[in-house]
Amino acid sequence: MEQLGIDGYNRPRNCKQCNGVMVFKGVGEYRCEDCNAVEYDDYGKVRLYIEKNKGATAWEVEKATGVSQRSIRQMLREERIAVAQDSKVFLKCELCNKPIRIGRFCPECEVKYHQNLETRLRAERNKNTVVVGMGQTGESGAKRFKREW
Repeated sequence: MEQLGIDGYNRPRNCKQCNGVMVFKGVGEYRCEDCNAVEYDDYGKVRLYIEKNKGATAWEVEKATGVSQRSIRQMLREERIAVAQDSKVFLKCELCNKPIRIGRFCPECEVKYHQNLETRLRAERNKNTVVVGMGQTGESGAKRFKREW
């Protein structure tokens, strides 16, 4: 995430009121150990706003919460939030450009992507495997085995 310029969704570390330690309580909420003050990281702010304002655009969310549209798009790609069901605005599949509501790929491209990934991983794994004794015929008692280097 740091490579994308996102600093961990601006997670609060210290309480603004008493400088106590903020403890994560779930879904973007943090509570101070000392004074029980509640603060939210970027995800928590976006989630709360969307719950109260269903169908809000990324621009509206940015304006209301101060969370950048770039961070909001990242949350959509990470499947932390989704585009509203009745929205006229969609994300696009990274492979085929079909409109999608969440993630990086449409269902069809998701399957293709993972199949290609598995194939590449198998090929890489098989490159590192040396087979000794295979293909020899006529020798009685020859041992055949696989050795990984």
